[in-house]
Amino acid sequence: MPITQSAKKALRQNVRRRRENLKRKEAYKKAVKDFRKLVTAKKIDEAKNYLTKVYQALDKAAKTNVVKKNKASRLKSRLSHLITKSTKTSS
Repeated sequence: MPITQSAKKALRQNVRRRRENLKRKEAYKKAVKDFRKLVTAKKIDEAKNYLTKVYQALDKAAKTNVVKKNKASRLKSRLSHLITKSTKTSS
């Protein structure tokens, strides 16, 4: 346990930041998971509408350094490629 006043404050800050980081991380992971479920269920129109929510969650996570910027870009690229690939196969 922290003893000094500054160490106690640092602990409070770490706990608060960890909570926020986990919330953002779970949000983007859930969004990606739900998007993939929509694509595999062939609900392409719903998936296209949901893609903006996925982008929003990924951008927010990248902005707050929960994930690196390039990882967010990579995921966005792969998900958009997934939807275009599935529309070509369904046509």
